[in-house]
Amino acid sequence: MTNRLRNKLLRRLQFRESWVILFVVGFIMMNFPFLHIFNKPSTIFGYPLMFLYFFLGWAVSIFVIYLFTLAVSHTADKTPENPQQ
Repeated sequence: MTNRLRNKLLRRLQFRESWVILFVVGFIMMNFPFLHIFNKPSTIFGYPLMFLYFFLGWAVSIFVIYLFTLAVSHTADKTPENPQQ
């Protein structure tokens, strides 16, 4: 079941719309409304909310880029290099 879910996720990430949507979401997350929400003097485990927002957002964006590279390499493995005609 895990392999089937992995293949389904990798096929979904191959669509150009997924790339564009995640880029736009990342761009929106780094603009005023979201930055204003997390710019508070409160802390979690001693870390300011803004610091955690940037740090966790950075980690999530790296993970998404990793998933995209898996999807691209997954399609490259399935395409033949020298198609016979």
